[in-house]
Amino acid sequence: MNTKLTIQTLLNNIKNKSIHGSDAGEIVDVHSDSRKIQPGWMFIAVRGTQSDGHDYIASAVEKGAAAVVCETLPDMLSDAVCYIKVDDSAEALGIIASNRFGNPSAKLKLVGVTGTNGKTTTVTLLYHLFRQFGHKVGLLSTVCNYVDDKPFEATHTTPDPIALNELMKKMTDAGCEYAFMEVSSHAVDQKRIAGLKFAGAVFSNITRDHLDYHKTFEVYLKAKKAFFDRLPREAFALTNLDDKNGLVMLQNSKAQKYTYSLHTLADFKGRILENHFEGMLLEINKREVAVHFIGKFNAYNLLAVFGTACLLGKNEEEVLVRLSTLKPVAGRFEPIRSPQGFTAIVDYAHTPDALTNVLTGIHQVMDGKGKLITVVGAGGNRDKGKRPLMAQEAAKYSDTLILTSDNPRFEEPEAIIADMYDGLDTVQRKKTLTITDRKEAIKTAVMLARKDDIILIAGKGHENYQEVKGVKHHFDDKEVVKAIFES
Repeated sequence: MNTKLTIQTLLNNIKNKSIHGSDAGEIVDVHSDSRKIQPGWMFIAVRGTQSDGHDYIASAVEKGAAAVVCETLPDMLSDAVCYIKVDDSAEALGIIASNRFGNPSAKLKLVGVTGTNGKTTTVTLLYHLFRQFGHKVGLLSTVCNYVDDKPFEATHTTPDPIALNELMKKMTDAGCEYAFMEVSSHAVDQKRIAGLKFAGAVFSNITRDHLDYHKTFEVYLKAKKAFFDRLPREAFALTNLDDKNGLVMLQNSKAQKYTYSLHTLADFKGRILENHFEGMLLEINKREVAVHFIGKFNAYNLLAVFGTACLLGKNEEEVLVRLSTLKPVAGRFEPIRSPQGFTAIVDYAHTPDALTNVLTGIHQVMDGKGKLITVVGAGGNRDKGKRPLMAQEAAKYSDTLILTSDNPRFEEPEAIIADMYDGLDTVQRKKTLTITDRKEAIKTAVMLARKDDIILIAGKGHENYQEVKGVKHHFDDKEVVKAIFES
């Protein structure tokens, strides 16, 4: 974009700012990466987890920055530059990015979904549901971002503020009325959603995850809660009443509060009537609906989708009719039937709780028929504490457990598997195999399976790569399974 902007316009809604130098100039564009700064741009110095943008102010000025936003002014100030001192430059970046693209979130009905599990499924189903209603819709998710029907590759669960607002500007330019986005705890903590106007927020659940980043569960919980604390009065806040921290999310929120539940009286109440591998029969707000999803965790996702649609003004009956036609999201509880009469299920479950949800969901449908073989690993350079917990959960619900490599990143896969194996007791170890090569692990599971058995291949779901020593190698669990079935 070549549209020139003023410094005053970009700083709109930023509180407690002090300006050093002239703010009368025009700005060509904005960025928080000094390497991308060009003459006439504004540089926002953000303190990150890996580096501090304040260390690169001189470099940005050298490249021609016309304005610099920072928390601490440099010792040497250039007469040609306008310096804006703020309390929180990460927060300022979000607001500036929003102003840069004309505050696109205010022109959309933007709904954010947060929680440990269920975010991707919920936002993706909302995207498809509202397109079925005939609307142009935007999607921001872990799997893919969409501007109506046009895909844009996703690199983070929640993109950085500039990429985020640029995508939303594309959405408004394309005539989108609604946008549904995953809101990660990292994004809240790093103020990536600052400056965005939300029409609503949904909480799915919270269990142990991302403790490599947040360090404690309390800090992780606080990050999720901060999203709800910042909602405006006119927005809605929808929470899962069956999660013990569900009501915590609503405590300080100014938004209009709503609940959903499978067990308690709530604004949106559901019940599982029947559960099969083809789908479930649900009762939602006293009406029956057959859906193409299985497992209790999916019943919660569908309740969240139903509640959100109703809160956005859709008719309950019409929502239920469309819910019955929706299909599972790629890599989320995706069944692949073998010619020998057993089934492989590929799922993204990569936390202890997500694994438990999927495994109990499978058992509910198996109803004592056949055996369950689970293939699972854990990611490298992430929360090590969840590795033994994941192995324990997998062993508890499986007849055979195969521990294997996931995305080892910069760790040795054998070391990650050893961390998982350490969580098992003597009895659990007797039914556990360790096979580092993920393809071999899947092949072994297929060789062990018999008619009516289920193989769960967990951890990677939609991902089509394995990350090893900083390199992403092509690897797709579904492709591997199908090739083995056909060989």
